[in-house]
Amino acid sequence: MRNAEKLKNSMQPGRVYRRQDLEGYSTAVDRDLHTLVASGEVCKLAGGLYYCPGKNAFGVTPPEERELVRAFLKTEDFLLTSYNYFNQFGLGLTQVYSTTLVYNHKRAGEYSLGGKRFEFRLVPAYPDKLSREFLLVDLLNNLKRLPDNTAGVLENLKARLKEFDRAGLAACMKRYGRPGAKNIFRYIYA
Repeated sequence: MRNAEKLKNSMQPGRVYRRQDLEGYSTAVDRDLHTLVASGEVCKLAGGLYYCPGKNAFGVTPPEERELVRAFLKTEDFLLTSYNYFNQFGLGLTQVYSTTLVYNHKRAGEYSLGGKRFEFRLVPAYPDKLSREFLLVDLLNNLKRLPDNTAGVLENLKARLKEFDRAGLAACMKRYGRPGAKNIFRYIYA
């Protein structure tokens, strides 16, 4: 148990680790991780991913989505988003989604990490952080994937277009918009 304690002490609460990140702290990392998981001091999230739980007044805290994805991809270069953000525009979208989208340059596919669902998409470009203009471009990029009445959404968008920074929206469309979204953009501004 002494080696397992040493490994546990090298882990920061609230941080997600890959097995290979912990190899330098133990000569038998698999055995020590198994011991820590069995005792509940460390949680196994997925194959090769481990979480050292943080604590707050309510008990054990789950890992943050950004921390999960950072460890899974082994990089900070990604953007977390969701179709749920589209509802904030008030364009008639009503669905609620349980999957988080991860725009990145390394992986594609659907994965469950720590009990949460993620859809990883390889995209050529994405901003460092979300903006209203990027989200609108993203909405237009993904319009065909949404089960809502897209014709109604476009009509509502035409009526509310002046709420957006036109220059910022045009720049986002140029940088991140797909051809279909660019056609919709031209139609809306016509």
